[in-house]
Amino acid sequence: MANRNRAEVRTAVHRRIRRKLRGTTVRPRLAVYRSLNHIYAQLIDDEKAQTIAAASTTEKSLGLQSGGNIEAARKIGQTIAERALAAGVSSVVFDRGGYLYHGRVKALTDAARAAGLNKNEIVESEEASAVVEPEAEEPAAKPKRKAKEKKKADAKE
Repeated sequence: MANRNRAEVRTAVHRRIRRKLRGTTVRPRLAVYRSLNHIYAQLIDDEKAQTIAAASTTEKSLGLQSGGNIEAARKIGQTIAERALAAGVSSVVFDRGGYLYHGRVKALTDAARAAGLNKNEIVESEEASAVVEPEAEEPAAKPKRKAKEKKKADAKE
């Protein structure tokens, strides 16, 4: 077993993701970098190797007290979406940077979608949650057990 630290594992995962993921002029890459104290987001056009827009918790104009929490990540997601829409970008490819899609990374992307990026993904997630909820309410396991018990009772007779 290799003795690796967390940063090496994250960069290996990020390299694996980047092999499959490309940002274009029409649909740039929304890259996220997360440190302990701050979170950063960039819209990158990989064809031109150019950054279209960026937002981070280090910006004084956003007026954030702390950059290492979920509220700050939501603010950055909203800010990057506004800047993307101002630049004429409405659809992006999300690059989570090797981080798990959880916590601050998820809060940033959800806020960006709510602010207008990738509107088609919002519709899909709402439809998926609407389909899952009714199925979870129906107890389907109990009638099956009764049917099996009846079959066993009939077989014994």
